[in-house]
Amino acid sequence: MRDRWTARMERGRLRQKTNTETEREENGWRWANFSGLGASGDPKEGANSCGEEGRRAGAEIETIRKSNAGTNRAASSSTTLNTRKLDEETENVHHDRVPTELKKTIMQARMDKKLTQSQLAQMINEKPQIIQEYESGKAIANQQIISKLERVLGTKLRGKK
Repeated sequence: MRDRWTARMERGRLRQKTNTETEREENGWRWANFSGLGASGDPKEGANSCGEEGRRAGAEIETIRKSNAGTNRAASSSTTLNTRKLDEETENVHHDRVPTELKKTIMQARMDKKLTQSQLAQMINEKPQIIQEYESGKAIANQQIISKLERVLGTKLRGKK
């Protein structure tokens, strides 16, 4: 295990140097300074030396500050054209509920068959709350449920009578 690790380290040291590495070495920088490793490859030796040696040597160090760094603002704090249009839009959008005619027909057909809402719900494999919503007119019309109700109640609930 130790031999494999040593071989990997030696291969890493023997690899070809890029132009930027060569330039850094010419200017007195070693790759170990940027990787957090010391010259001997020991992590403790160069752990905090990324910019310290350059500052000590008097070299110029370039720092770049991001435009919104350290702030809690969005990239553009002003409202955009699309959000302004959405804010100004006053259209009320709502779903179509069960018509009064349909809810009365469902209730009358259920009463004719002498079924409770729970019994009817069980027959169409739905929750009793669904039947309550349809009969009170609060439900959003679902064609699958209406077709189940038509089949169980034996009446036509959709279309012309």
